[in-house]
Amino acid sequence: MSGDNPDFKTREIRAGVSPDPVTGAILTPIYQTTTYVQESVDQYLEKGYSYSRSGNPTVAALEAKITALEGGAGSLCFATGMAATSCTLVGMLSTGEHAVLSDVVYGGTHRVSTKVLNRWGLECSFVDTSDPANVEAAIRDNTRLIFTESPANPTLKLTDIAAISEIAQAKGIPHVVDNTFLTPYYQRPLELGADISLHSTTKFMEGHNISVGGSITARDPDHLERIMFVRNCLGSNMTPMVAFYTLQGIKTMSTRLEAQSANALKVAKFLETHPNVDRVCYPGLESFPQKELADRQASGHGSMLWFEVHGGVESGKQLMNTLKLWSLAENLGSVESLVTHSVTMTHADMPREERLAAGITDGLVRLSTGLESADDLIADLKQALDGLH
Repeated sequence: MSGDNPDFKTREIRAGVSPDPVTGAILTPIYQTTTYVQESVDQYLEKGYSYSRSGNPTVAALEAKITALEGGAGSLCFATGMAATSCTLVGMLSTGEHAVLSDVVYGGTHRVSTKVLNRWGLECSFVDTSDPANVEAAIRDNTRLIFTESPANPTLKLTDIAAISEIAQAKGIPHVVDNTFLTPYYQRPLELGADISLHSTTKFMEGHNISVGGSITARDPDHLERIMFVRNCLGSNMTPMVAFYTLQGIKTMSTRLEAQSANALKVAKFLETHPNVDRVCYPGLESFPQKELADRQASGHGSMLWFEVHGGVESGKQLMNTLKLWSLAENLGSVESLVTHSVTMTHADMPREERLAAGITDGLVRLSTGLESADDLIADLKQALDGLH
């Protein structure tokens, strides 16, 4: 890749990949292989690969590309976003140690923390990380990790990444940020002081509802090694086919995100005007309660928003059941626009009291805005909202 400091969009396409040295193929080949023949016992691992659970050239190309976009010492790719989260938590914590997590996180993160890690003597406290004082107060002598998600799924509550990172650094505690909603195009946690940036690559990176995957990027090589060891032990690595799909999807990530974000703002502004909508939440709106932080911390607002309809849960269900262009489905960040009822889908296992305390109400309707015409998306929402009774 030519140039000393290429633009993000150039790195999106060119970083980490080069034409196949054998055929000249412009796309990184899918190295669909289990094992790698060694030249000799003495030259074992000279080529860098021994068994695909430990490493694969297609996956390595994606890891190099993500590192170029996020910064840091290196990246690791995983079978799913939850594999990335689980391996990070297990790799960074030992029995008897404690972690501080955002009170609003993806439902799977809450589930693995409260129903799996606790069996191994790992304790997790969920606090409102939007106030740095809460994080500082929650730190104990045995706290070894701070895990935040910003914007949070599904409420979009923000955490001041730089402020939390400053607290973490003063205490010598690594800070992990789930950066899935904004991607490194709009927000780069490592540049804000975080130690590890985590993604579900299923979402905006791959972007086409084809595959599931995850990634982490770390500033400290020791953190990378610890998490890599767990990934290898548990067999949670990404497959070469998924890496290939993600390598193609990531080339258009910024272009897609710009268009999706523009659509999201138009949709959010429309929802604010409809009489059957009680509340709208989108970081690009002036009404967003953390607008100053949203503008300061990230260069864009993303494609995620949520709203509540007048009439509560039943009206919300009626609306979701009558939408035609918005697909009722889990997932987000794809080119197709999706509507999700978080309470029954992504956060179904979270106790109701905890959900309500975190702002995940029963009537919350989450939207992931895709690349369809904004006018068509708004018309579909209008017909569904107009039909509420």
